[in-house]
Amino acid sequence: MIPYPSWLNSGDNTWQLVAATLVGLMSIPGIAILYGGLVQRKWAVNTMLMAFSAFSIVLVAWVLYEFKMSFGQPLHLGPGILHSAVGKPGPITSAAAETSKANIPLVSGLGLMPDFRFPQSTLAYFQFAFAAITPLLFLGSVIGRMNFKAWLLFVLLWSGLVYSVNAFLLWGGGWWAQMGALDYSGGYVIHLAAGTSGFVAAAVVGPRLARDRARAVPNNLPLVACGAGFLWLGWNGFNGGDMYFGGQNAAAAVLNTNLATAVALLTWVLLDMFLGAQRKPTFLGAVNGMIVGLVAITPAAGFVTGVGAILIGLIASVLVWLSWNKLAKLKFMSRVDDALGVVHTHGVAGLVGGLLVGLFADPAMAIYYNKDGSVVSVAGLFHGHAKQLALQAGAAGTIIVWDGLMTFLILRLIGLFIKLRSPDEVLELGDLAVHDEEAYPSEEGLAAVGVGSSPPPAVEAAPAKSAEPAAEP
Repeated sequence: MIPYPSWLNSGDNTWQLVAATLVGLMSIPGIAILYGGLVQRKWAVNTMLMAFSAFSIVLVAWVLYEFKMSFGQPLHLGPGILHSAVGKPGPITSAAAETSKANIPLVSGLGLMPDFRFPQSTLAYFQFAFAAITPLLFLGSVIGRMNFKAWLLFVLLWSGLVYSVNAFLLWGGGWWAQMGALDYSGGYVIHLAAGTSGFVAAAVVGPRLARDRARAVPNNLPLVACGAGFLWLGWNGFNGGDMYFGGQNAAAAVLNTNLATAVALLTWVLLDMFLGAQRKPTFLGAVNGMIVGLVAITPAAGFVTGVGAILIGLIASVLVWLSWNKLAKLKFMSRVDDALGVVHTHGVAGLVGGLLVGLFADPAMAIYYNKDGSVVSVAGLFHGHAKQLALQAGAAGTIIVWDGLMTFLILRLIGLFIKLRSPDEVLELGDLAVHDEEAYPSEEGLAAVGVGSSPPPAVEAAPAKSAEPAAEP
């Protein structure tokens, strides 16, 4: 066995595996405990199990057929965008598939970047972590009422029919990648997709119980803080790994990610203090600002300078704060029970970040090479490339239309066989009705479903001791 083939660089390989693990930690435990702490107490177990099960479903589907749908040879379905919208499905379970040199056929053919210097199993696992976190993000739109069986089937179908198309179009060398649209690490493929699909899913599945929606109080803010921390630091792998090399661009992307996030968090807190309804800073507001910064910088992290990162954090936080506090109150928005506001913190933030790439992308940051050795750089409107903004808008429109339509159709199909929303009597009890478990077990809750704790074993009473002191001998 050759431990280091001539094409392998151990530094790049190690960084990609570390980055993939950081992204995986964002999902489990990150999203699981973030959402598990944000929901009402009676839905904590259901939320965490939905996260863990979706993570597992995507991994199995990914190695059996989705990786090649996202990064394989194009499946020619018709003219125009259909000619390179998705890859041919197939497994990557053989020895050759796992140990051979990583390759994205269409990207390599276009000469958009140098050869990868790690095995395909590294690339597959890194990209799996992105595929897995996407349905976990829009889980926040449907928690507290979606039928668990329907959720499992929905994740399986959505991941293959929707996510794989998104990934191929923008990352796998598909139509929008060939046109020149940019999405550094998933502002469109992941976050705009999650916001769009989550909002549509919330509308199709239906709302929570009215009183649950009216009093959606988090059950554990320290748990929320832990989950938010996993997301923030895990994002170093999310954006730092997406140049596929452990070089200077990865370092710049990590710094830009943290800078934009800090600015967005502080902006949201200040907006709450001076313009919010209560004129008070809140921890949940800070978490929202943090997520907005992370999401908005994601499509731009390696394409912009530090100045661009600061501006993206500031602009995105202001716009999403307005969306959360103003747009959400409009009648057509308030009718849809997007439980955790995923459409705002991920959908709107991802859209804003992607469009701002069209303004702030700096040609000195990310450099690619054609097959003939010529240099290709990335530039936005403020650096002389006005077309980039139009390309960003076109790609965003495709994601919104495709994801929204397919989410609607998939859920309607599932709804023919399985009720999408759990019955009201199940929603009254939550975790105990669905799983016979509680995050914080109580005698009252167990009694409500006819499950009582066993009585303590009988213990023979010891003879009572006299209160009088023993007589001295």
